[in-house]
Formats: sequence, structure tokens, C-alpha cells
Amino acid sequence: MQLSDFDYHLPPELIAQTPLEPRDSSRLMVLNRTAQTIETHRLFRDILDLIHPGDVLVINNTRVIPARLPAIKQDTGGASEVLLLRQLTPTRWRALVKGRNTKVGTVLAFPGSPMTATITEVLDDAERIVEFSEPPNDSLANVGEMPLPPYIRERVSDPERYQTVYARQQGSAAAPTAGLHFTPDLLLALRAKGVQFANVTLHIGLDTFQPVKVEDITQHKIHSERAELTTQDAEIINRAKLAGGRIIAVGTTSARTLETAALVSAGGDPAHPDQPLDLCPWRPVASFNADTRLYIYPGYTWRAVDAMITNFHLPKSTLIMMISSLAHHLTPSRRKNSVLSYRDEWDHFDRIALMRTKFGIALIVFAIATLLVLIVLPSVITDSPLLNQFLGRLFCGSPTAYLNDSYSSTAQSSTSFFLRASCLTPDETRTDIGGL
Repeated sequence: MQLSDFDYHLPPELIAQTPLEPRDSSRLMVLNRTAQTIETHRLFRDILDLIHPGDVLVINNTRVIPARLPAIKQDTGGASEVLLLRQLTPTRWRALVKGRNTKVGTVLAFPGSPMTATITEVLDDAERIVEFSEPPNDSLANVGEMPLPPYIRERVSDPERYQTVYARQQGSAAAPTAGLHFTPDLLLALRAKGVQFANVTLHIGLDTFQPVKVEDITQHKIHSERAELTTQDAEIINRAKLAGGRIIAVGTTSARTLETAALVSAGGDPAHPDQPLDLCPWRPVASFNADTRLYIYPGYTWRAVDAMITNFHLPKSTLIMMISSLAHHLTPSRRKNSVLSYRDEWDHFDRIALMRTKFGIALIVFAIATLLVLIVLPSVITDSPLLNQFLGRLFCGSPTAYLNDSYSSTAQSSTSFFLRASCLTPDETRTDIGGL
């Protein structure tokens, strides 16, 4: 598979520079794999009609930090800049450092702050390991600026506009942009309809926006990202899958995390997803907190996700390769023509797509059988340790309690797309979404 397969001409004037108000007025394109159709004349708020009671929206609750720190070299006064990528310890970060001769031992000062940073290690290109004189988190509000993708030239006047309304866990250098289109009112309407929510946390670095440079895309070395799926949220997803519901990944980061969780549950290595695995129908995903190097491109077998809500993505990026692996029935020219025929704003401020997959017959049969078992023998399954162990061995190869998700993984991890989910009781619903 060649890099040129994922290239297209993107006119700069199509890239939206300022966000729309309200958030949910962005345009929505719907790709339906089953019907092989593309709808192009919807607004994002119409998603309320496309998501059904019992579906689960999986959101990335990461929060963007003011990670861009203007700096000067302490010895020469030369201009520099530190862009925080990942926290390693309270004072040690992996970062991009701009400026000439930023070598080991270079000390950087930050105007308006007594804090300094010393480069302790030189990595590839402009990446460095820097040691701060004090934990920088407390100073970011004063000395840091909100980082924006390289194709956004306009400053966002309200920094909260580059956060999702449900952002909670600080640590990203970029926003999970698919979620920018949700409003509190839309979240309330979805919940009132019976849609459930589950959280993942994946802190995004600017590696996400780096183009692939090798012509054979299978030789590309994917960047790693720290991701987490908690036991509580894994249980929401597992219950939904077992009941035949859809799991809907909001964005590529949620998709990557979900697919990682599925591979981890099956005992696989997300860095090598092509290895044959026996998936466990009683525990489709497992909780984890680890780095993921999952690389998804056409040919990948989706294990956890049925569909995805996503923005459009840059040419030659790993993100457009992930999208192509889901929408593989559409030819590249048809996908590109559908997008560019708008002659309108493109990117994450004004254009988003919902991609729907189809279910295999085996999954439908299994879901129906599972529902019958849950209706006829609920107390037997949940209260009998012997039957629990038998079912665990039968389906998963090892003793596993029904819906138990105590799996602890040291493997690397990744993400997924847009799934079927079940109706959960109100006390099983997370209450920290969008400040609700």
C-alpha cells in the first residue's frame, strides 16, 4: 500500500480558521458502509436522529494544556520555544524545542517566571528531554499559550473554544477535535433519549499531525500515546456489546483506545494487531493504562467499534489511513470529491463526518443468544461461581467472572471507532459529562 493512495490536493482556503457558533451548527457528512451512500447536507445537531437509545458514545475526556512556552536561551538571549508533548515526571518532559544549537546542557528561561528548563537529552529532529527547575504545571497558566495545529493560523480568542465541553483530564497538546461539536444541550438531549456515555483518556501529542514520509506505509513507525480505559467504563462497553448495542467512538483517539482495549482483552499486542487472536465475547474490551502503538490502516480488522464520529484529516496522515480502513468500500476519488465538492470550510471547526459500519451475522446471532440467556438465567450466571468459571474457560480460555474487567496490562495500547451498545440503568451512567 503506497503513500500516494492517501494523498489529495487540499486548497488552503477550505481550512476553517475560526470556530462556528453554536458548536453543533457544523456541517455533518454521513458515510453509510452498508448502503454505500454519502449524505452531505446535514448539521452536527442532526446526530440526535442518527444515534439510538442504548447506543454508547465513547468520548476522550482529555483537556488541552497551555503547552506552548515562549523561551529565551539563558546564555545568549536567543529566541526559543518549548512545546510540551508528554510528562515523564513532575519536572521532566518530552518536548519540541525550537531554536539553534539546542543541545544537551542548554538552559532556557521563560519571561515572567523564575522557572528554567535544561535540555538533558537530544532525540529525533527537534524533540528533546527537558528538566524544569520546578514543576511547570503550576506556571502554565501564566507563561504558556494554547497550542493549535499547524494549519490553524488564527488565534482562538476564547481558549475554552479549543476544549471539548466534557474535557477533564489535563495533559494534551491538542484537542480531540471530533468532540468540539458537542454542546451541553446536545449531550442532555442524547442522554434523555437513552444514549449512554463512556470515557477514555488519551493525551494527544503533536505527533498526531505529522505526515507519513515513507512510500510503503507499512514501514511507517507509528508514534506512541498514553491511553487509559478504566474498569468502570470498560464494564459499560462490555455490557452494551453483550446486549447487542452500538459503541460509538467520538474521534480517532477514542477509536484507537477502544481497539487497543479489545486487543489487550484478547491477550494480543497492539503493536502487532495482525496476529491471530481468539476474542473473548464475554469481555470484548479490558481496562488498561499504558502506551499504545496501534497503527490502523486499510486491512486492519476492527474488533471493538462499529462506527466513528470524526473530522476530516490531512493528506498522508495516519489519521486518514485509519478512516480509510473503515470506509474502504469507497474509492479514494469518491471520498475526496465528496469532501471537496462542498467548496466550503473543511477541518475540525466546521466539518465532521459520521461513519457507520455493518454488523456480521455471527455477532447478531450471538447478541440474540446472549439476550435470551440473560433473560432466562440471570441469577444463575451472575451468582454461580462454577458456571462463571466454566463460561470463562469456554469462551476466553481462562477463568473469568461474567463481565469482570480486572485485567491488568503491561502491553502497549491503542484506539477504535463507532459501536453498538445497550440500555444501562441510570446508576450505571457517568455523571461527569459536559458538567452534567
